[in-house]
Order: sequence, then C-alpha cells, then structure tokens
Amino acid sequence: MKTYLSILQYTTSLKKYIAPYFILSLLASIFGVLNFALLSPLLKVLFNQVESGEAEKRVTQLPDFSLSKEFFSDTFNYYLYNMLDVYGRMGALQFACAIIVVSVFLSNVFRYLSQRILKTVESETIASLRHAVFQKTVSLHLGFFNNERKGNLMSHLTTDIQEIENSIARAFTASLKEVFALVVYFVFLFTLSAKLTFFSILILPISGGAIAGITRRLRKKALEVQENLSTIISTIDEVLGGMRVVKAFNAEGTIIKQFDTLNTKYKQSVQRMVYRQEMTSPTSETLGVMVIAGILLYGGSLVINKEGGFTASEFISYLALFSQVQRPAKVIADAFSGVQRGVASAERIIALMETESAIQDQPNAINLPSFDKGIEFKNVSFSYNGEKDVLKNISFTIPKGQTVALVGESGGGKSTLADLVPRFYDPTGGEILLDGIDLKAISAESLHRQMGIVTQESILFNDTIENNIVFGANATEAQIIEAAKIANAHQFISQSPEGYQTVIGDRGSRLSGGQRQRLSIARAVLKNPPILILDEATSALDTESEKLVQEALTNLMKNRTTLVIAHRLSTIQNADKIIVISKGQIVEEGTHEELVQIPNGYYAKLSSLQS
Repeated sequence: MKTYLSILQYTTSLKKYIAPYFILSLLASIFGVLNFALLSPLLKVLFNQVESGEAEKRVTQLPDFSLSKEFFSDTFNYYLYNMLDVYGRMGALQFACAIIVVSVFLSNVFRYLSQRILKTVESETIASLRHAVFQKTVSLHLGFFNNERKGNLMSHLTTDIQEIENSIARAFTASLKEVFALVVYFVFLFTLSAKLTFFSILILPISGGAIAGITRRLRKKALEVQENLSTIISTIDEVLGGMRVVKAFNAEGTIIKQFDTLNTKYKQSVQRMVYRQEMTSPTSETLGVMVIAGILLYGGSLVINKEGGFTASEFISYLALFSQVQRPAKVIADAFSGVQRGVASAERIIALMETESAIQDQPNAINLPSFDKGIEFKNVSFSYNGEKDVLKNISFTIPKGQTVALVGESGGGKSTLADLVPRFYDPTGGEILLDGIDLKAISAESLHRQMGIVTQESILFNDTIENNIVFGANATEAQIIEAAKIANAHQFISQSPEGYQTVIGDRGSRLSGGQRQRLSIARAVLKNPPILILDEATSALDTESEKLVQEALTNLMKNRTTLVIAHRLSTIQNADKIIVISKGQIVEEGTHEELVQIPNGYYAKLSSLQS
C-alpha cells in the first residue's frame, strides 16, 4: 500500500476525479443491487404466491424518497401490484422485466462512466510518472551512468512503467470500486437476513486467507522477472550497438547462445510467477462455491424449518444477490495477485527516484554571468568510488584566451581531468577555481553555459542536421549556416539529399566519421562558448578528414580558452602550454619547443616516435 501511495503522488488530478468517481460507482452499485432486490416480488408473481395468500403487505401509496432498500422495494411493489390488478400476472411480469432491463442498463452506464474516469486517472498518472522518471534519470550525475547498465534504465522507462500501468487499474478497482460494491451488497444482504449474512461473513475469511497465502510470495517472483527482463534489454542494446564487431568476429553463435541462456532464465522466472499467480482464480472460485454451498445448506434449513423469517422466493433472491458478492471478491483476489508484479516494478522505480545525484548545486550557488580570468587546478586528486586515485595532486592554470594541451599514455587520467572542468565529477581532493570561484559554488547551468565540448566520439541524434547543430540552443537559419561554414560542414550538408533537413540516422550512421565530427564542431560553434574542451577530437579520423576537422577546430579555438586532449602531437604544437600526465601526475609541462629539448623526456620520446 505504501508503494502505491508513493506512486499516487504523480496523480495531480486525483482530487478532481475522486468525487465523480465515487458518485458514479455508488449509482452503478445501487442499480446493480436493484436487479436482484427486485427478483423476490417477480418470483412471487411467477409462482402465484400473491394469490395464494403469501403476498407481502401491499403498498397503497408511493413512499418518500430515501437511499434505502425499503424505498426501492416499496416503490416497485406499488407499481407491480397496480399492474397486477389492471393487466394481470402477464402484465405484471412484463412490467417487472422492463424495470430490471432499465436497472441493468443504468447500472452499466454508470459503470462505464466510472471506468472512463478510472482510465483517465490511470493514463495521467502513468504520463506524469514516466515524465518524472525520465527527468530524474537525465538529471543524475555522469558517474551514475557509468555504474548502471543502460538496458536497466530503459527497462525502468518501458517495462516497469507498463507493469505499473497494468496494475494501477487493478489497484484502484480493488481498493475503491469493488470494495465499495461489496459494502453495498452486504448492506442489502443484511436487510434480507442478518442471521444468514453473519454466517457468510464468518466463512468468507477462509477464502481470503487462502488467497493471501498464495499472493504473499508473488512480489518476490515478480521482482525476479523484472530484473531478468532488464538484463535481456541490456544485452539486446549492447548487441545492436556492437553489431559491426559481432559480424566481423563471426560471433553470432556466441551471442545467440548468451541470449538463449538469459532468455531461458527469464522464461523460468516468468513461469514460476505465473504458476503461482494463476492459482488465485481457481482457488477463489472453488472456495466461493464452497461458501455458496454452505449458505445454501444453512439458509435452506432455515427456510425449511421456518426459522429464517423469510420465504423461499426471498431466499432465492438472497442467493442470487450473494452470488454477485463472489464477483467483486474474485476481482479483488485476482487484483491483489496481479498487482504484485506492478508493486515490484514500482519499488524498482521508487529506488531510482530516491537516488541522490552526487553532483548538486549548493543552496546559495552563484549564477556565473561571464568568464573573465581563467581556470585554476589546485592540488586536485580524484578516484572513482573511493578506489585508487586516478589523479594525484594536479596543479596548473589555464589563463583566459590560452590553449593548454594534455598528453600522455592512455589511462593516465587526461579525460578524467577534462571531465572535472564541466563538473561531470567533483574532485575527491583539492579544488578547481573558475575566475577564483570554486566550481562547487557555481550553479551547474551557468557553468555549462560557459563551455563547449567536442569529444572523440561524435554524439549525434537520429534527427535532422539542423536540429543536431541547434541542439539545446535557439538560432536563426543564417546563424546555423554560418556555424556550419566555420566547421567546414556547409559544403557536404548542401550536397545532402534534403540539405539541412536531412535525417542522419541513429547516432549519425548515414555520415562519415569526419562529417559527424564537423557537425559536432558546428554545434559547439553555434553555442559560442568562451571555454572549449576538445577530447581526442581528431584521433579517429583519416588524414583528409583530420585536415578538414583540424581547420574547423582552429577556427573554433580563436579567442577562446581551450583545454585540448590529444595523442597526435602535431595538432597541439602551437598550444600555449603542454602538460604531460603519467599515472595521474604531471611529469612535464611547457611549450612544444621547451619539452622536446628535455633529454630523455617523456614528451621528447613521444615526439620522436610520432615523427
């Protein structure tokens, strides 16, 4: 229950709908009960008990309106006996049948309208929840995504949300509509026979206890199912993203075998859950028949011995009405069984929603208006999840307008160092200052406004060229074209089938590596940031593409403060300062000319190897 109350906080319109839903459900239940409350006088007419002296006292005038069984019963009797006097038994039978048809029609109309409200609440809840989960996921720090499988996050937004959607209606129906219907049914049953109804209430918990025993372990089984499904989605995502490697290494058989193992595990967990879930319906139905049989035996003895205070026709009406109690009881039992899968998914989502981002703005974070002086690293150290330090006591300065390049072996900490500048991570030791202000004291939004990033892997989206360049910004057509020209991208864009409106495919798959990189640069140009971070921006390109991209980068770097990570030293020879990093520490720094003069120096050896 606590889990669903947490989910209901995303239903902003629930208060608006609760009153009409309550009223419509009340009317549907009342007219549904009337169908059976009117059965007793109808049976009296059919069995001619009116003429045999067993008719109940006739009503000679219409009663005053009230929400009670007596009002509806007396009103029906008044018209029924009038019809009996005027038109005879056949006319009274026709009248009774017409009233029952109208009652059934109104009951179903109100039930339909209440279901519309229920589905509206359900759809709005799911839409709000999906928005909240996506917003929460996007807002989490970058380190979270390094530790979490993408397929698991996709599962939260798809299958987990779907399971909650399927179970919310069941939960609402079980907790509101069907419980309410049960109350109405029992109120009318008590008016027919309090003694028999007390007997039925005593034996009903037997059925409820059996169902509770079955459903108790369903949540654990459902959680296992969702976790196995998340693993399958992760595997599919990885395989589709790495299909080139799969084909190149003839690894289809290995991948299929791995998938079959996961699929079999998922199938077995689903079977264990479904076998237990499917036990609830036949169990509740069997126990329901046993309850009916018990009531038939006990109530029949009361009628035969004339101890119940009601006639055989009234007892038949009681049985018919009590049989309807089984329907909401069965629905509630099935709902609590089916809801367990949704509860398991809800718990997974709530765990995500309660995850705190490691990178958060301070309450009094500064909104940085501009970048004026420079960036300073002061004794910066960093480690992932408290493990061995990736960076150790790094200190250097990037004055405004200058270019600082980072070089060194792979895994030395260069990219990690660059990720600290836009505050994708916070240093575990020391501090990074922007214009003398600690990055932690600056709001993330205003910090990111000052920066543009171009990475080795061009991050593009399955959208038009124009939308990929404009991404996250507002710009005119002329500004977009100008940015593309600066990035040496305008020519190939103009030659594309639909120009700037050409869709580039998943991750820009319809473009070459150099074209994708130039689009990334055009995006950075359009943003026009004062600080640039270039992380291996040309390392994956051929010579011709590298030349075009390098020209674009040179245009982009003009009058900007730039931090460059490069393996190809030819691209950074004109940097104002080159910092050599090895095993998380600065081992050399200076200009290209200064570093190549150091005997047996790291940079000199690297330069010699590349030349």
